Parts: sequence; structure tokens; C-alpha cells
Amino acid sequence: MDNEKRTEVERWIIKAENDFNTAQLIVSSANPITDTLCFHSHQTAEKILKAYLAFREQAVEKTHDLGRLIGLCAKLDNSFLDIAPFLAEMANYAAADRYPDGWREILLPEAKEAFEKAEKVMAFVKGKIIL
Repeated sequence: MDNEKRTEVERWIIKAENDFNTAQLIVSSANPITDTLCFHSHQTAEKILKAYLAFREQAVEKTHDLGRLIGLCAKLDNSFLDIAPFLAEMANYAAADRYPDGWREILLPEAKEAFEKAEKVMAFVKGKIIL
């Protein structure tokens, strides 16, 4: 892997970690903002999947579709299918739940579960990236 590609992978990882750290701050607060926690959990998963695609020297699509991203990753390593159920459950947190027309109340247990899934996805994918 050349330095330019390594830098791209590292930057995707940093962005994923930033979203994860933001989610971690929210979940540990006195009154977690649940939709924001879910959004940053989704962003964590999305960006770490993109880091893996960059690591495997694949094109990184401008998409928020976790199903699409996991499909691309699974074509390269079918063990990604193990985390596909987590990602399917997080699919709507990118946009639909963030706007008033798609609004629904997200209760704290659901938001905490989204964070826990993001944490598992992050650990799984980071274990696949060797720089």
C-alpha cells in the first residue's frame, strides 16, 4: 500500500473514531440525546466500513447505505456477513430519523443498543485493517 492510500485509510479511521467518541460522550451524559447518539453510531459504522474499503484499495462510494457498504465489504471478505444484522438494524439512523417529517421518538434503550452495535462493528472492522 502506498503512502497516499495509507493516509486515506488512516483518515477514514480517524473520522470513524471521532464519531464513536462523540457517541460515547453522549451515551455517558446525564440526559443522552437519543437521535444524535444513533446518528453518530451510524456514522461510526459507515466510516469504518469505508476505511476497510480504502484499505482493500476499493473505491469508496459517497453513500450512507450500510447495506450497500456491508455488501461491498462482504465481497472482499465474507466474514463481514457476521455483522450485517447489526448494520441492518442501524440503517435508518443516517437520515430518516433526523428530520421532522421522518420523526419518531427513539427511546434510550434503543439508542444504547445502537451505540453497542457501533462499538462491535468498529472493533470487528479495525481487526481487519493492518497498516
